[in-house]
Amino acid sequence: MSGRDFAGLEVISRSPPGKPRRTPLLFLHGAYAAAWCWDEYFLPYFAGNGFASHAVSFSGHGASPGRERLDSFGIDQYVRDAAAVAERLPAPPVLVAHSMGGMVAQKYLERHEAAGVVLLSSVPPQGLWAAALGLALQKPGLMGELNRLLGGGRAAPDTLRAALFAQPVDEARLARWYRRMQPESHRAIWDMTLFNLPLKSRRRLPSLLVLGAEHDSLIPSSQVELTARHYGVEAEIFNGMGHGLMLECGWERVAERILAWLDEKGL
Repeated sequence: MSGRDFAGLEVISRSPPGKPRRTPLLFLHGAYAAAWCWDEYFLPYFAGNGFASHAVSFSGHGASPGRERLDSFGIDQYVRDAAAVAERLPAPPVLVAHSMGGMVAQKYLERHEAAGVVLLSSVPPQGLWAAALGLALQKPGLMGELNRLLGGGRAAPDTLRAALFAQPVDEARLARWYRRMQPESHRAIWDMTLFNLPLKSRRRLPSLLVLGAEHDSLIPSSQVELTARHYGVEAEIFNGMGHGLMLECGWERVAERILAWLDEKGL
């Protein structure tokens, strides 16, 4: 399906070879990225396992409209984007959400229903403060490079490597992903830090899977475990992996765990 089918937003969709399972999957990307990050591995994998799989680029990201006014978009707009796509699916989807997308998924649940939610290295419900402080203290150079990217500048390619990966990464793929990186909305960053955190009293909590990475510099495993405790589930941490769980060498382990969980829940 094209973006025109989804309220003008860029949506990358992969269909299974046969009749799809009854529950579609909707993938929500993190900051500085877009729907493309899911199409490298996850969309083909889950489509090949019977799921209609869709990844949306939030407003101002990828080929979705609004790049020229990116800073006007906050987390609530990204929630509306996810809802605009979900409403056009044949059934409530499972949200598979990475990093900033995890915050969008948590806010989504305040007003919308989902068949389930998978949080990958998600911003915790308490916000970004603790993770940002830890990064500033432990890796100030990486923090500075990310701030440069946030402001519309270009960070060094090694910034992408340090931010996302603990395993070796193919240089050609790293260069291709680097070219696709983009600035993030200042408003969205502030929303996740302080101004628009999830309200537990308003949330409709479906089945939830919380995953993280041992060597995540951006959302440390301690923050992932905090998220899991908040929702009364156990966090699962992948050894030897970094923040970019859907792109990291060994992504198959993550995808296989999600698939097993979907099967366990009958989704």
